[in-house]
Amino acid sequence: MSTTTNPSPHLTANALFGLAGGFKHGFKAVVTGGGSGIGLMATQALAQNGATVYITGRRKEKLEKVAELYSPKEGVGKIIPLQLDVTDKDAVLKVAEQVKKREGESGIHLLINNAGVACEKDTTSFSGKNVDFTDAEKLAEFLWKADPEAWEQTYRTNVTAQYFVSIAFLPLLSAGTKSTSGYCASIINTTSTSGIMKGSSGGQFAYSTSKSAFNHLTQMLATTFMELDAKVRVNAIAPAVFPSEMTAGKSGADQKTAREEMGERGKSYPAGRPGREEDVAAAVLYLAGPGGVFVNGQVVRLDGGNLLKQPTVMF
Repeated sequence: MSTTTNPSPHLTANALFGLAGGFKHGFKAVVTGGGSGIGLMATQALAQNGATVYITGRRKEKLEKVAELYSPKEGVGKIIPLQLDVTDKDAVLKVAEQVKKREGESGIHLLINNAGVACEKDTTSFSGKNVDFTDAEKLAEFLWKADPEAWEQTYRTNVTAQYFVSIAFLPLLSAGTKSTSGYCASIINTTSTSGIMKGSSGGQFAYSTSKSAFNHLTQMLATTFMELDAKVRVNAIAPAVFPSEMTAGKSGADQKTAREEMGERGKSYPAGRPGREEDVAAAVLYLAGPGGVFVNGQVVRLDGGNLLKQPTVMF
C-alpha cells in the first residue's frame, strides 16, 4: 500500500521569494540611489514582484523617469520618486517622515542603502598610470597627491550617510516587522568586493576602505538591531563590476548602461559573462523575501567568483 505526501506550500518559489502575497498592506520598500545602476536593478525586481518602492536620489528628473518607465502596468507594484541627498541628515529625516505619513503604523519591510560614490577627486587610482612600485620615494610622491576632501566626501556618502539613513528608517522597519506575522523586516546595504579584497582595488584607497567600513557597519547594525522587540535584519550585497553609471561613466535613455560597454570582463566566471540585473534581482528577492528571514549580518558576494581568482588586487 503506497502513500503520498502532501506538498509543502511554504516551500514553493512564491512562498519563499514572492512579495505580492502574505503582507497585509502590501510589501513596502525604500531604495536610495534608485535612479540608475544597481539601485535601479533592485527597484525593478521589487516593483515587478508586487512591491511599492520609494526611490530616492538627488536628481528629481531621473527618479521621475524611472517611475514612468518601470512602474508595472499591471499588478500591484509601483514606484514612487522622492528627491533626497543622503548626506543631508535633516533631509533624510524629512523623507522618512514623508514615508511614515503614507504608510502609517504598518511601516515598511525593506530599506536598500544603495547610494554611494567613487569620488572623482580620488587621484590615487593606478589604472592606466605608469606607477613605479619599486621606488618608495616615487610611490610616496604619487600617493601623496590624494585630496583629503576626496576621502571625506567618500566616507560621508558611503558610510556616514548610510548610518543615518538606517537609523532614520529604523522605526518604520520595526513597525513593518510588527505588522507582518512570521516575517522580519530588513536592510540591504550595497557595498562592494573592493571592500573585501586584500589589496587596494587599483589604488582607490578612499573608495575601497569606505566599502570595507560599510561591510563592518552592516554587521554592527545587525548585532544592535537584534536587541529590538520587533527585530530588523541587516545584510549586504557586495557586487563586483556591474553595468552602472559608476563603472561605465554614463547611462542611456532608459537609465541603464549597456552590458557591451563592460568589454571582456567576466568571461572566465562560471556564468561566462559579467554581472547582470537579474543577478542583483535574485539576491535582493532572496534577502528581502520570506525565505530570507534566517539570514542576518551577512555579506553576499555578487562577484561571479572574481575573488577566487583575484583576492588581492584588481588593476
